[in-house]
Amino acid sequence: MIASVQTPAAATRHGWRVLAILSALMGFASISTDLYLPAMPAMGQALSADAGMVELTVSGYLIGFSLGQLLWGPVSDRFGRRLPVVVGLVLFALGSAGCAMAGSAEALIGWRVVQAVGACPGVVLARAMVRDLYEGPRAAQMLSTLMTVMAIAPLLGPVVGGQILAVAGWRAIFWTLVGVGVVTLAALFTLPETLPPERRNREPLGRALLRYGTLIRQRRLLGYAGAGGFFYGGMFAYIAGTPFAYVTYHHVPPQMYGLLFGAGIVGIMTTNTLNARLVRRLGSDRLLLWGAGVAALAGSVVAATAWSGWGGLWGLAVSLFLFVSATGFIVANSIAGALAGFPERAGAVSALVGAVHYGSGIVSSAAIGAFADGTPWPMGWVIALTGIGSLSCTWLLAPTTHTNARST
Repeated sequence: MIASVQTPAAATRHGWRVLAILSALMGFASISTDLYLPAMPAMGQALSADAGMVELTVSGYLIGFSLGQLLWGPVSDRFGRRLPVVVGLVLFALGSAGCAMAGSAEALIGWRVVQAVGACPGVVLARAMVRDLYEGPRAAQMLSTLMTVMAIAPLLGPVVGGQILAVAGWRAIFWTLVGVGVVTLAALFTLPETLPPERRNREPLGRALLRYGTLIRQRRLLGYAGAGGFFYGGMFAYIAGTPFAYVTYHHVPPQMYGLLFGAGIVGIMTTNTLNARLVRRLGSDRLLLWGAGVAALAGSVVAATAWSGWGGLWGLAVSLFLFVSATGFIVANSIAGALAGFPERAGAVSALVGAVHYGSGIVSSAAIGAFADGTPWPMGWVIALTGIGSLSCTWLLAPTTHTNARST
């Protein structure tokens, strides 16, 4: 077991090991859903469920993920980062096994909630660990680096999932996730503790949970959380909607779905790399504003192509690529901005931001399920609205954005 990493200098010495661990933990959110995306139509057939019901498996996951973060954040501020991750990985493995054995869509949705509650500590606490170790633009830079590395998971997820589906069926995908959880749990002995006892919050958990009320009254925090939250809503509309838009509507083979999905991940990796290089020179707030502008414009094009059918499959795929590529400028910068003002409560703030992000995903994926009509149109209008919403929240920070950009 390596020693506790408590300073940026120590983090640098253990650099690649810390980076690999945090990337793996953050990747749980992606791999838990991306791996089974190509199997969603097949799951619906096997469980006698329509597209809307299968899409609710994404919403069920987001409910567990969003609410779970609100608990794990204060727990980690009091007890450290490692223990909640251990408990979460056990729950993740149990939930994945339940999904593999589910006999109905309703049971599958329920086990997805359990799976999500177990997956979320790794994601929310990886962000908090970055704030434990780094500040300001350096924190945004590290988050961008982490997201570039962890993008490999969603890049490979649909491709690997499509192959597992072809060889062993959709249930084998969830058994694979059980194995991923067990392996990660075994590797947890190398995870450093980034929050030493003297820096932990000793207030009772009940009082710590009530302090969320104080946090949500902070205007700048809401601006950052809203900018990222609206965009996450669009991303989960993309996740829930593209299996049916590509596979069912445009007749893309499930094994090829991963290639189209992976193109978006390449765009995310590219913009995260650019963000890491530009953030010190241009400022994270300015890059956030630019990213939200791209998301709003690209989202509007997605809606137009989904409604008119212009360009067919490639018209839809290219506009979606532009939308998801804005991730690199929006997510890391919005999280870093939200965390910057609350170093002593990084776990709780990270949890609140995560709850907003994934809570918006609940709404957007549920909307796609509720309005599913066999076309890409419901996905298109949801993505357009979320892109515009992200830009609107970012403009609330515009006076500070310009100031920060000049001072960076």
